[in-house]
Amino acid sequence: MPAGGVSGSPKGAGLGRFGERRALRGRGTALLEGPDRLQGRAGRRQAPPLWNEIGESGDCRASRLRGQKLRWVGGGGSFQSPTYKAGKSGSGPLLGRWCRAMLWKTAPLLALVGQVLVLENGLLRRPPMGWLAWERFRCNIDCEEDPENCISERLFMEMADRLAQDGWRDLGYTYLNIDDCWIGGRDAKGHLMPSPKRFPNGIAFLADYAHSLGLQLGIYEDLGNFTCMGFPGTTLDKVVQDAQTFAEWKVDMLKLDGCYSTPEERAKGYPMMAAALNATGRPIAFSCSWPAYEGGLPPKVNYSQLAEICNLWRNYDDIQDSWSSVLSILDWFVDHQDILQPVAGPGHWNDPDMLLIGNFGLSFEQARAQMALWTVLAAPLFISTDLRTISAQNMDILQNPLMIKINQDPLGIQGRRILKEKSLIEVFLRPLDNNAYALVFFSRRTDMPYRFHCSLSQLNFTSSILYEAQDVYTGGVISGLRTETIFTVIINPTGVVMWYLYPVRQLGTPQQ
Repeated sequence: MPAGGVSGSPKGAGLGRFGERRALRGRGTALLEGPDRLQGRAGRRQAPPLWNEIGESGDCRASRLRGQKLRWVGGGGSFQSPTYKAGKSGSGPLLGRWCRAMLWKTAPLLALVGQVLVLENGLLRRPPMGWLAWERFRCNIDCEEDPENCISERLFMEMADRLAQDGWRDLGYTYLNIDDCWIGGRDAKGHLMPSPKRFPNGIAFLADYAHSLGLQLGIYEDLGNFTCMGFPGTTLDKVVQDAQTFAEWKVDMLKLDGCYSTPEERAKGYPMMAAALNATGRPIAFSCSWPAYEGGLPPKVNYSQLAEICNLWRNYDDIQDSWSSVLSILDWFVDHQDILQPVAGPGHWNDPDMLLIGNFGLSFEQARAQMALWTVLAAPLFISTDLRTISAQNMDILQNPLMIKINQDPLGIQGRRILKEKSLIEVFLRPLDNNAYALVFFSRRTDMPYRFHCSLSQLNFTSSILYEAQDVYTGGVISGLRTETIFTVIINPTGVVMWYLYPVRQLGTPQQ
């Protein structure tokens, strides 16, 4: 969620290109609710000790959580703690869900192991996939009025359940990522703490819950005095301490934003954090917002250096829930594809921001278009919608197996636009493993379906190979494609037709 370029104190920060967020930045710490408020500049109220015990029926009669580590207690009794009082709404079900998940996970969890190198951590060899809170849930911290949708332990546990139970995890959507507004302050020793009201069991508890379901937990911080929404940030003197905290919590990804940081602080802070994360010994993928604050382009952005520091990075503006926002990001990526396309690859990805599919701003055709275009750009696929209420139609778009196969292609080559027609039709191509290709025929028209006539030779195919193409959305197969074959695709307004194009045989050789 980067972006903007305001530095310094939030006081007096003006409106700018990240309107909503910047308008709220001026509130600074006033955004912290209830027990999370600053207790003067010297420190903040600490979370209550993690000693939560509940009763649970069935095979999970009771569980005890001490010091963020779970051990099982046999049936025949129930327990309650200062935090989770009997009858308090929402307390039992949260730990009950944890209890059931741990029983479901009968095999021991294997710890991630392996050497973490100074600049190459070996992670994210394919674009990451998962769920991210920001676009759909923003900085909703009012759990009194909106307990189901506020940024809280409950929300992330419920999304974890959906990822595990509704097929997302098994397709590769494994990251459960917290964004801004989770922080409650720092303790007397300077350690970050989550909001004790909204995350009463702490982040390590949430990480354990995610891991028990075969998921990974991502977290958010911001280089500078404050996060974009006015919560405590990571100053240069806190980089190492915060990296160690995230590792102790067993976090699997860190997104480091850049609000309220200067170019000089970013030039020091992002490499420092990369080194600090690697020094913890825990594999933690690193998502950087650094280039977005420097305009996204050389000479201010050194992509060769960035690829050695970060696993993925935000280049450009935050996405908003609208088709115009999708187009603005796409246009920027296309305008600068000669710079951006070569720097993406296994372990280091350009990130055009979240998928809007399932929210309110895109039509059906536009939702299919964003999924196809993000896939051809080898983009991370971070869903940001309510998985509890998503429609079957939108699930079909996001869970398309062939689409995901293309996105996760092991070559990791970012696609590019190869044709732009006066008819407002554009063609994007991405090379894939086994001499295959992804082709996206994209219409910017807004009037009616358009019949686009083309051939592979017009798309710069020159080899004497016979191809077949599978329509990624319909599953239909187009056979007998030679470079000179004229084909027709019918593209709906603001929509796409997407092909998975693969070789059948070399022309001039006998069929098997």
